[in-house]
Amino acid sequence: MTNFDAKSLANVGVRNLSPYQAGKPIEELERELGLTDIVKLASNENPLGLSKQVTAALQDTLAGLARYPDANGFYLKSKLAEKLGVNINQITLGNGSNDVLELLARTFVNEHHEVLFSQHAFVVYPLVTQAIGAKGIAVPAKNYGHDLDAMAAAITDKTRMIFIANPNNPTGTFLTTAELESFLAKVPAQVLVVLDEAYYEYVPAAERAPSVEWVQRYPNLIVSRTFSKAYGLAGLRAGYAVTHADIADLMNRVRQPFNMNSLSLKAAEVVLDDADYLAQSIAVNQAGMAQLIEFCEQVNLAYIPSYGNFLTIEVGADAADIYQQLLHKGVIVRPVAGYELPNHLRVSIGLEHENQVFIDALKSMLL
Repeated sequence: MTNFDAKSLANVGVRNLSPYQAGKPIEELERELGLTDIVKLASNENPLGLSKQVTAALQDTLAGLARYPDANGFYLKSKLAEKLGVNINQITLGNGSNDVLELLARTFVNEHHEVLFSQHAFVVYPLVTQAIGAKGIAVPAKNYGHDLDAMAAAITDKTRMIFIANPNNPTGTFLTTAELESFLAKVPAQVLVVLDEAYYEYVPAAERAPSVEWVQRYPNLIVSRTFSKAYGLAGLRAGYAVTHADIADLMNRVRQPFNMNSLSLKAAEVVLDDADYLAQSIAVNQAGMAQLIEFCEQVNLAYIPSYGNFLTIEVGADAADIYQQLLHKGVIVRPVAGYELPNHLRVSIGLEHENQVFIDALKSMLL
């Protein structure tokens, strides 16, 4: 078997693909440096931990784990349909919203198509595009966010899908209702627009676009959301898409039948009704965001105003070195050089004392 070459057997788009780099786990830093009391502000997780109602529901679900989960997620989809005011056949469930994004690409895009996304936008967009052999078009950003006029101008007869993150990750920039609606009106019907709203709940209620309602008017619009952020279920992997029923039907033909397990289905169903937990998550995020912004302004560090649960801070040309120094102080943040932001670090909002540990650590390097 000396002539075996696995790379030559792989699909063309996969051969030169770089895998997604997640935020460094706490356990990994413990192994590497022997540290304890580590603060992780790298992956935009909810610092509150699980809702108490979710914890109780998971305990009750354990006895049934020898059985397969509901392949169609009927109860979760019913709850979502009621909450969002849509029909159950418009919802597709995913193993986190990442699963939904990949599922969309595998269902509708092939090697003859082009996919548009913004510079500085979520890395999964170019990853899934390359994996299926399509051509990705990164449209230059405007003020670290989406330039919708430039994106509209980039549409060709080969364009099949457009990814838009709102708020955007990793920059936190935000598109208004008017901007989005104007853009949707320009997009041809045969081009699918994926509106990735992973951080939707952190946007002030008065500024949130009625995106789910738009699906009825724009059948080529797909709204993707997740339970990983404001709902605190990152480790359980739960997400969904709201689409035209015909799009959902096609996605569900490709979707793996058990892509959400019994625990994630139950947790998502329960947390949707936990209004107190969601309100606390938003309040903690607002307070933590103000804490980090106050620090940045005190020490004259530029930052990108954010509508998410993170703040991307410009620390200078030695950002990579600062990241490493923070690791040695037991603080994990996220370098974003891979997003063409080599002078920045993205910092997730934690609890007040976690934010302060980061502030004190960075301040000791700057002063």
